[in-house]
Amino acid sequence: MRMIKLQKILKSQALALLMIFLIFSLSPAQAEKKSEPPKISLGELAYQAFDEGKYIVALKFAKKAAKNGEVNSNTLVGRIYAGGLGVPKDMKQAAHWYEKAASHGDVHALIALGRQYAQGDGVKRIPLKAANLFEKAALKGEPQAQYNLALIYANGQGRKTDLKKAFMWMKKAAEKDLPVAQYGLGTLYSIGQGTQKDPAKAALWTKKAAKAGMADAQLDYAIMLYKGRGLKKDIKTSLFYFKSSAVKGNPVAQNRLARLYAYGIGTEPDPVEAAKWHILARAAGVSDMKMDLFIAKLPKDMKAAAQNKINELKGTNGLY
Repeated sequence: MRMIKLQKILKSQALALLMIFLIFSLSPAQAEKKSEPPKISLGELAYQAFDEGKYIVALKFAKKAAKNGEVNSNTLVGRIYAGGLGVPKDMKQAAHWYEKAASHGDVHALIALGRQYAQGDGVKRIPLKAANLFEKAALKGEPQAQYNLALIYANGQGRKTDLKKAFMWMKKAAEKDLPVAQYGLGTLYSIGQGTQKDPAKAALWTKKAAKAGMADAQLDYAIMLYKGRGLKKDIKTSLFYFKSSAVKGNPVAQNRLARLYAYGIGTEPDPVEAAKWHILARAAGVSDMKMDLFIAKLPKDMKAAAQNKINELKGTNGLY
């Protein structure tokens, strides 16, 4: 009995070892195939070089990839020529390469080429062709193209003016989180173009663009908050958005912010801050006689302090 039991154990162990051997033993060809790194296309190498700032290398790979049928590599070549990256800027060459990619439906090429035809940059200005290119990309769901098409319908260039279609395309782009389209949609709701006037929806969409950092949207949203237009009045929050817009260089926001600091609205009165923002707004062309008189009455040390604060802003936040 013991001998039989021992034989069964040895047989079981032998089977286990055989299974392990079969699982882990690969032929040399199989082992080589398994360890072989994934192949990278020329187009991928081109984009990799581009991201690393190696534009000449990227151009070389992209042209070869384009010749081999990698459509989006044509777009990259166009982008390099359009930006003058490692080569002299050449918008005619850019259009040539964008055309190749656009003919295959590449959305980035459609948009880039559409802009060129809209502006007459490197090609003859043809609004109709620009509109057609934007529409092709818009129908593929590209938000920037949808926004551009909305503007075309609003302005009546390349398409007959149609505010309802302008609203429709603006809404599509806004719903895909494109800040400039969210601001545009908020404006359409605010003035009632292409749709019914709706202050609440205007505030909602303008807020989205303001939170994304758009200076103009921040100014409009600050005004909405200050006046309680389409939402509950909130002076303190309006101060925040006035300041965010002012720091980005919006002169109207700078003027409004100066007034809030001058008269202590939503914050403690701060004559120096008021003077700083008024001087900046006035330098940008926004006149305000009431604030001129306010500043004129300030002592010299406060005026000097305001100028020092202005100097501290130089080179920051895009203000200068």
